[in-house]
Amino acid sequence: MTLEQRAIERFHGPAYRRLLDRARDRLERRGGSLSGTISLADPTHDERRALDGLLGGARRPGAGSTSVELTRLDAAVRTSCGLSLAELLETVFGRPLSDRPAEKAAKEAARAELLRLAEESPLYASADWFRDWAGARGRLARLVTRDDAHLFADAVAVLERLESSTGTVELTTLADEVTGDTKALGPRSPLSRLVLDALARRVRVPRPETAEECRRLWEVFGVSPDDLASRVLVLNLPAEGAGLGEWLTGAARYGTPFPVTLNQLRKHPVTAARPVVYVCENPTIVRRAAAELGAAAPPLLCTEGLPSLAFHRLASTVTTGGGTLRYHGDFDWPGLAIAHAVMRRHGAEPWRMSAADYLAGVRGADRHLPLKGRESPSPWAPDLATTMAGTGLVVSEETVADRLIADLRSASRTP
Repeated sequence: MTLEQRAIERFHGPAYRRLLDRARDRLERRGGSLSGTISLADPTHDERRALDGLLGGARRPGAGSTSVELTRLDAAVRTSCGLSLAELLETVFGRPLSDRPAEKAAKEAARAELLRLAEESPLYASADWFRDWAGARGRLARLVTRDDAHLFADAVAVLERLESSTGTVELTTLADEVTGDTKALGPRSPLSRLVLDALARRVRVPRPETAEECRRLWEVFGVSPDDLASRVLVLNLPAEGAGLGEWLTGAARYGTPFPVTLNQLRKHPVTAARPVVYVCENPTIVRRAAAELGAAAPPLLCTEGLPSLAFHRLASTVTTGGGTLRYHGDFDWPGLAIAHAVMRRHGAEPWRMSAADYLAGVRGADRHLPLKGRESPSPWAPDLATTMAGTGLVVSEETVADRLIADLRSASRTP
């Protein structure tokens, strides 16, 4: 081992560790500049001896801290082992020094580039939800840090495609059209999570966590990840058509709830001629209607939360056959968003979805959850959203089930 190697080797010892840690941190924070000083608080005996041996002279024992100018430390290191302070630090710590100011500037430039890309999208000028999503600084920072910035452009392209589309598309087809990779929007993929976060903002629901929640959110925007999992719960809706029509008619004869999948609706098209079909959000209403009214209950569809493609297809079958939908859901912000979407898409009428109905639900139970999230409008009854915001309480559909069952019982007596 040469004299220079021995000189470098001693800097690996514990007596120099804190000194070199401070020096590395200062150089990285200042882009390699040797300006200023570094300090050691309460140096040990060995640390004092090491520093005295390196810089020359003795430091007063017992002092609370000791400081050294970086330029002087650099000169002492060069004399001791022939390396600059920066070169010694890279040798001791086994990695190049980072330039934090330059890295920060690069990340800021990358974030600005992503924001510029978003601002060029037609959605930026027209959609608040898109601006909120695109402008989330934390998200952009994470994408840049993980070197996933390319995903942002793909996500914007997917959102633009969905916003301009009125039909349905398979998830793999959508992924292939936008990215060239049929698996890019698969479950738990980074791109899928990014897009679903934006779509959740779009319809004012929490970001989906489970596979079922993700599937339902995709289906809100006409994307079909799995036509066997997409379903709608049906009670007492007789229908015409081989296969599914026969099954629905048979189930209605016995007042039995029947789950219908999108796959069935595609393979076995049906027609349904019923003047009024009720729609609820929670399966509890279907369960009680079947148990208490049986085959006498009027036709009832259940969205089970966010309406699926299967629901929309069967709902369209009802309205195409001349029927009218009457919709009821939860009195919370996502519930209003769902109600609005069903009314707008299918011309559904509100079913006990007024401000008076909400207040009756508030009075009908002792405890309610607090309203959370962004407010949703209620165009069919503008005072409903205002009343809900002022009251600040959720009224779930189960809370008002007695009133809904009473309506269904009354309708069952009407020829």
